[in-house]
Amino acid sequence: MNIEYIEKTTSTNDIIRERDSNLSLVWADKQTNGRGQRGNSWESEKGKNLTLSIMTHPTFLAAENQFILSKAISLAVVDTLLNYGISAKIKWPNDIYVGDKKICGILIECDINGSGMLQRVIIGLGLNVNQTKFVSNAPNPTSMSIATNKKFTREDILEDLAHGFENIFMMISESLYSPIHNRYFDLLYRKDGVHCYKDKDGEFKASISSITRYGALVLKRKGIDKEYQFKEVAFIL
Repeated sequence: MNIEYIEKTTSTNDIIRERDSNLSLVWADKQTNGRGQRGNSWESEKGKNLTLSIMTHPTFLAAENQFILSKAISLAVVDTLLNYGISAKIKWPNDIYVGDKKICGILIECDINGSGMLQRVIIGLGLNVNQTKFVSNAPNPTSMSIATNKKFTREDILEDLAHGFENIFMMISESLYSPIHNRYFDLLYRKDGVHCYKDKDGEFKASISSITRYGALVLKRKGIDKEYQFKEVAFIL
C-alpha cells in the first residue's frame, strides 16, 4: 500500500480523493475539518493521533455487499490494537471501543457505477493514540495511551494497520466473506446480554441477535427480532 504523509490538511478524505489511486493511504498530523459519523467533527490533537484515509477501487464488489469493507477496516483496527496489548470491541456499525469508551471512529464513502458495482471507496479513520486530554463535548473518548499508560510510535501503528487491512481486503477479493463476518460478529460491543437502546419510539432493552449481510443490526426484544438500519437506533451508554 502506498502511504503518503501530509503535515496539515482540511481532511485526508479530500486529499486522497484527488489522488484516486487504488490501495493508497494518506495520513496527516492535523486535520482542520475532520469528519465523523452523523456529521460530527473529530477531535484530534496535532501530532498525537492517527488521522488517515484509505482509497480502494473494489470494482469486483457489488454495492449491496459494501458493508464487508466496514467489517474489514473495523477488524484491522481491532487487530492492530491487540498487537499493542489493547483489547477492543466493535460498536455497530464501525466505532471501536475499549471498555465503554471510544478509541476510533470510521467514516466510509462509496461511489457506485452504473452496473451497481462499487467504483471507489474512501475510508476515513481517526485513531486516538497518544492524546490524553480531550476538550470537545464528545461523551466518552479514550486513547491507546490512556488505556495502557504508555506512549506509542504512530508510524509503527500505521504500518500494522495498513498491512492488516490489506490482508483482509485480499480475503474480500477472493470472496472469503464468512470468516470476516464471523469475527466481526464475535467482536461486537454488547454482543452478549441485554442492554439499553433507543429508537423513534423511545428507550427499550434488547439483545443483539445478528447482523445482516447488508449491515443492519437485528435486536431481539421480548422474543421478537427487529432489524435496524444505521441511525434508526442508538446505544444508551
